Amino acid sequence: MRKIPFFSAIALFLMLLISCGDAKGVIENSIDSEEGSSEEVPNENVISQDDVAQTLKYLSSDELQGRKTGSEGIEKAAVYIENIFEDAGIKPFFETYRNSFEENGVTGYNIVGLKEGTDPLLKDEVIIVGAHYDHVGKIDPVGGDELANGANDNASGTTAVLELAKYFSRIDTKRSILFTLFSAEELGLVGSDKLASTLKDEELQPYVMFNIEMIGVPMTDKDYLVYLTGFDRSNMAEIFNDYSEYPVVGYLPKAAEFQLFKRSDNYPFFEQFNIPAHTVSSFDFSNYDYYHHVNDEFEELDVEHMDRMIEALVPGLREMANSEENHIKLNQ
Repeated sequence: MRKIPFFSAIALFLMLLISCGDAKGVIENSIDSEEGSSEEVPNENVISQDDVAQTLKYLSSDELQGRKTGSEGIEKAAVYIENIFEDAGIKPFFETYRNSFEENGVTGYNIVGLKEGTDPLLKDEVIIVGAHYDHVGKIDPVGGDELANGANDNASGTTAVLELAKYFSRIDTKRSILFTLFSAEELGLVGSDKLASTLKDEELQPYVMFNIEMIGVPMTDKDYLVYLTGFDRSNMAEIFNDYSEYPVVGYLPKAAEFQLFKRSDNYPFFEQFNIPAHTVSSFDFSNYDYYHHVNDEFEELDVEHMDRMIEALVPGLREMANSEENHIKLNQ
């Protein structure tokens, strides 16, 4: 069954606001405390803010024409991603970086790179870190502009995966990490579904799947940095925050209300492998107005926030990759 893309629920949310006539109080905060101080956020200065800006700006540039699956623009994005993997020493998981597929006569390709673990036993417990790098291309023009550049959706998540790949390529981890950039998410999670099926056929045994979606602006009045879809399906949030010694991940009621767990590229991995598989995002339904809009551009995003947020993901992911025990488990 084809899945509904992550933020198709936005249209439903807007209808709710219109019917209610008042947005006040719609976005809820699950933790009743003051917003966390940025000085407390884990920051090891291992992510380059300049690199974040450079990658984000290119992936959301007019040159890539909105990165529609099957287009010349997404081909340029794929080559850019492959070059970063190669320069960082991230190896192709398959014969090449590309995991190709056909969907309704359109060729798409996921980009898949491997950072191999060092522990003879734990390295087969693969951690999948992913994001979709496609977008919707051209849409109805606004002010003469018809390009939906997809800066927040999801050049931001793609940038995070690439920066994390560069960081983890420089250190040893006991578990292997599979860095995956999905195509055709906007067609209904097609790319991630194809890859999950392929990895299942190859008898891969992943430990967890950690997906990143729309992180370009900070959340509103929250004491955590990102929310986790499917929050109560596993103990990932609790363990990740323990690893990080900071509330990086939290609960957003709207994510549960709109069933966002099933609307992003984590879900095929949950279906195929029955493992903890979640998406993190900082889009909280109140902090960004340009979903599938021509104004979803680089200039609208907060690069300093993105740098700080990617930095904050590092300790949790690093401990996830090095812990002797599998602390992260599905809830019964």
